[in-house]
Amino acid sequence: MPYLHQDSKPRLPAMPGATRPTTSSGKTYEELKQDCLHRGVLFEDPDFPACNSSLFFSEKPPVPFIWKRPGFWQHNEWLDVVIDDRLPTFKGRLVFLHSAEHNEFWSALLEKAYAKLNGSYEALKGGSTIEAMEDFTGGVGEMYEVKRAPDNFYEILEKALKRSSMVGCSIDTNSAAESEAKTRFGLIKGHAYSVTGIEEVSYRGRQVQLIRIRNPWGQVEWNGPWSDNSPEWRSVSPSEWKRLSQAALDDGEFWMKFEDFKVHFDKVEICNLTPDALEDSTAHKWEVTIHQGSWVRGSTAGGCRNFLDTFWTNPQIKLHLTEKDDGQDECTFIAALMQKDRRKLKKLGAEMLTIGYSIYESPGRDGHLGKDFFRYHPSKARSKTYINLREVSNRFKLPPGDYILIPTTFEPHKEADFCLRIFSEKKAITEDLDENVAIDLPEPPNPTPSHQETEEETQFRALFEQISGEDMEIAAEELEYILNAVLKKKKNIKFKNLSLISCRNIISLMDTSGNGKLEFNEFKVFWEKMKKWINIFLQFDFDKSGSMSSYELRGALKAAGYQLNNHLLQLIVLRYSDEQFQIEFDDFLNCLIRLENASRVFQALSVKNKEFINLNIGEFINLAMNI
Repeated sequence: MPYLHQDSKPRLPAMPGATRPTTSSGKTYEELKQDCLHRGVLFEDPDFPACNSSLFFSEKPPVPFIWKRPGFWQHNEWLDVVIDDRLPTFKGRLVFLHSAEHNEFWSALLEKAYAKLNGSYEALKGGSTIEAMEDFTGGVGEMYEVKRAPDNFYEILEKALKRSSMVGCSIDTNSAAESEAKTRFGLIKGHAYSVTGIEEVSYRGRQVQLIRIRNPWGQVEWNGPWSDNSPEWRSVSPSEWKRLSQAALDDGEFWMKFEDFKVHFDKVEICNLTPDALEDSTAHKWEVTIHQGSWVRGSTAGGCRNFLDTFWTNPQIKLHLTEKDDGQDECTFIAALMQKDRRKLKKLGAEMLTIGYSIYESPGRDGHLGKDFFRYHPSKARSKTYINLREVSNRFKLPPGDYILIPTTFEPHKEADFCLRIFSEKKAITEDLDENVAIDLPEPPNPTPSHQETEEETQFRALFEQISGEDMEIAAEELEYILNAVLKKKKNIKFKNLSLISCRNIISLMDTSGNGKLEFNEFKVFWEKMKKWINIFLQFDFDKSGSMSSYELRGALKAAGYQLNNHLLQLIVLRYSDEQFQIEFDDFLNCLIRLENASRVFQALSVKNKEFINLNIGEFINLAMNI
């Protein structure tokens, strides 16, 4: 599928109430409900029908399922997912998620909505707890390996709980047989525990760090130090008991020393919630900014820093860190990069791409940074690894200042839409370096005064007179002959003939009389322009093959006077590059002519009628390039 423009302007997180309908009819839940009530029928979902394609996309069902009736945020937007209540069963029992109570169906219905959102039940295979937590809350996830956690891990968990983050922890298993196995300390391997509190307690004249864990079973607890009936509690004052709500109950919730927690547990997952998902009374909330974007083959899918020639072409996000953390000299933020819709596209053969990002200190200038910057400057921070997960997120502490964040796939030419979210303790400002770029029209060069022709112009005039006749005007076919005859004599140029279409476009650009022909003075103006464009093309044709990489088009256009945003660049690459992402001179020439024509028309219309159309120049060029 084509990956085109993703408006990457910074935006506020979507509100849960502002849901977007996902039905093909465009109707909301309430509209569909009223329609069914009016017709007196039960809802049957035409977008996710009760058939095999909604169950599996790569195989047939292993058994004949019967659909019976019993008697959710994604990618920074809340989605209104409407389903009917038909559920897949076999021999009268639910096939997938089900409750121990045979007449309880909410979990199965929730699973069906999630399956519909992702295209099928099979698309849910291989998911993760943190992925589900994000989709059901709109939060951003972090995962820590406890044995390799940072020195301030206690502080991270403390701040997370103050912000009402969802925190889970687990113990790894080495085999399927170990799953749900009980250790001698009363902990269950492979089990999803939740972290419900973190406190310091005064114990025998010193402060001890404790963490409170909950087993969702409601029973089976830790039996080591600081467990419900451990002797440590006898040395704690009654007021501390009360503050920590400590009671010796077999309710699945228990305290343990933080040092013991780090010994016995292996993973911690944190889902940091957006402000809209929290109660107004919550004292500590994250500041959130979001960017949507795309990696498009040939223009913005540059791959990681290993591929220097194309790395610089990736989208670039500028991050302004201005406020320090309370009592600190640095700024804390979480950068979360998510690839979108990969589960939904599984049925089309799409897999999770290997993704990550790098963060560079800004050089203090605006505009898209070029190859040489990344050749000579190391990154200031980066994601821990490139990995084929839906989302890669990491926490950073950097001094106040301006930084450039580069989201990438590991290899170049890999296409996907992405969502980049920045969660910061204090307000951070972000901007896309490739959006709202000024598109300036270079001034055409003036012709050489007629009383002093160069030797080159004298030769052109002779050739021009020979072909044009007495009127000294040439049509497109004659221009094609002249230009190709001249270009063939230049030894440093290695490209194919210019096409007749190119010559017609040249006349369209330069013809001031409107008669479809080119006068000699008009030709002289164009030839000055043409020489500049040839030199630019040769400059970016690094291997001297007669074509240049489409990834170099941004730099070539900038050298010609055009600085384009990602959307226009992607559009141009799709139109003018070949399957190997190469652009020949004839296509480069056509691209420049169309850009200049569109720019001139826009300027002329703007001067004549300022209220002609409510478009900026970038939008107008976009429209013109599509005609």
